[in-house]
Amino acid sequence: MKNYVIGLDYGTDSVRAVLIDTENGQELASSVSHYKRWKNKQYCDASINQFRQHPLDHIEGLEITIQTVIKESKVDPSQVRGICIDTTGSSPVPVTKDGTPLALTKGFEENPNAMMVLWKDHTAISEANEINELAVSWGGENVTKYVGGIYSSEWFWAKILHIAREDEAVRNAAHTWMEHCDLMTYLLIEDKDLKTFKRSRCAAGHKAMWHDDWNGLPPVEFLEKLHPYLAALRGNLYDETYTSDLVAGKLSKEWADRLGLTTDTVVAVGTFDAHSGAVGAKIGENTLVRVMGTSTCDILVGSYDEVGIKTVRGICGQVDGSVIPGYIGLEAGQSAFGDLLAWYKELLMWPTEQLLGSSSILNDAQKEQLREEFSDKLIVELTKEAEKIPLSESVPTALDWINGRRTPDANQEVKSAISNLSLGSKAPHIFKALVNAICFGSKKIVDRFEEEGVKIDSVIGIGGVARKSPFIMQTLANVLNKPIKVALSDQAPALGAAIYAAVASGIYPNVIEASQKMGSPFESEYTPELDKVAAYNKLLLAYDQLSSYADPSIKLS
Repeated sequence: MKNYVIGLDYGTDSVRAVLIDTENGQELASSVSHYKRWKNKQYCDASINQFRQHPLDHIEGLEITIQTVIKESKVDPSQVRGICIDTTGSSPVPVTKDGTPLALTKGFEENPNAMMVLWKDHTAISEANEINELAVSWGGENVTKYVGGIYSSEWFWAKILHIAREDEAVRNAAHTWMEHCDLMTYLLIEDKDLKTFKRSRCAAGHKAMWHDDWNGLPPVEFLEKLHPYLAALRGNLYDETYTSDLVAGKLSKEWADRLGLTTDTVVAVGTFDAHSGAVGAKIGENTLVRVMGTSTCDILVGSYDEVGIKTVRGICGQVDGSVIPGYIGLEAGQSAFGDLLAWYKELLMWPTEQLLGSSSILNDAQKEQLREEFSDKLIVELTKEAEKIPLSESVPTALDWINGRRTPDANQEVKSAISNLSLGSKAPHIFKALVNAICFGSKKIVDRFEEEGVKIDSVIGIGGVARKSPFIMQTLANVLNKPIKVALSDQAPALGAAIYAAVASGIYPNVIEASQKMGSPFESEYTPELDKVAAYNKLLLAYDQLSSYADPSIKLS
């Protein structure tokens, strides 16, 4: 009898489900649902870096996508053995004592502070700074040492502290908080006991400073110094955490009926998208997997012998089992990758949007057709022209920090910058500078790992940018001076989640074996062009100089 599993991947803009044959990793069906409230920019204010999402977007998307893949594949529901959910992170959600998202309760339906605080929300910069100052001065162990030594405003405690101070009503009503991956897993299973529910090791270790060295979450005494609410909250959270090869519970009768499945289907412990994406791309020891989309997450796994108790400064954490049980998972990344290019596209589209809207020559249908055509072709044409610009020709220098800096050395207060502009700087020159910037930011991450003694033998790219932009990928290979393989799957995080589900449901004995059988093949490889590597090294010096100017804490060597 055939066995199937479902990987459910929650991205920034949409959720996607894939139904996978466990024998060979073949995708039988997939479905994507866009978040309608998020698409309408509800509960968000970009001017203050506030990005919130309503839980209903995620619940509705879950139901739509899984129903669709079951219907389209025509598989027997009894053959769907497991489900695993991956999400963005850190994206915490306030919940009531029974685990109901606060935004689904009376009085909080339209309150942004009762929504999921999306990973890219940076309203908690001052709170993150406070956590970092306290970590080195409170008299106890530095609880940030396993998350690179710097706590980020993108993460769990900083976001909760910010809302606790800003919104008394939410603070009083929120019994506890759950990471997005934990919440969606919890909603699906039968056993609704929050105290025994298996929380994600990946989420807890990388974003909530959970570590065995201090018996789990940061000590009450540390949290008390930040806010009494955090100290009280710790008792309503968790002590133990679990890897995603384990069962969180079985599908509840309610959700089995809603999805068209059976209560024999197991639900694995949840995880984060980048980490499951690395599993979907067949990550191995000393392999860097770059998940390249709006932002990047860079994932490595190392052995206990190699990493041990050594701490890598300025990254997003090193967590036992967060990617593959039995190995240390290490995470880094950039706060903006595709987002930097999307910003530039939006900037260039502004005149078109405004002038078309006021045109008396075209009718509404023609205006919309032109908007779509310009939008579809803009990056394509910029890429063509940027590729023609020789490395010997002067181009501006740009920084990739348009949404702050994630790693190395998190600092969400830094800003992007562009230098070396002249009257000869045209739109393709600036575009090329932005592509260089995101690649130079990537180089800084690789350099930091290697400076700290973490070996990188190979690089794998996954995600939309990796598959759709040969120009960016070749530039990246030249800047890193390393070959880069690109995974064939469009849905590597969802595929990785499905691999976890296959192990949790007992089809494979471990994640490594399941990944080798079910993981994505590679569709292409980019090798460094040796005649261009030296030229990019010179351009990198200009990036370093601009970085030091924009952030005086960076010292040039």
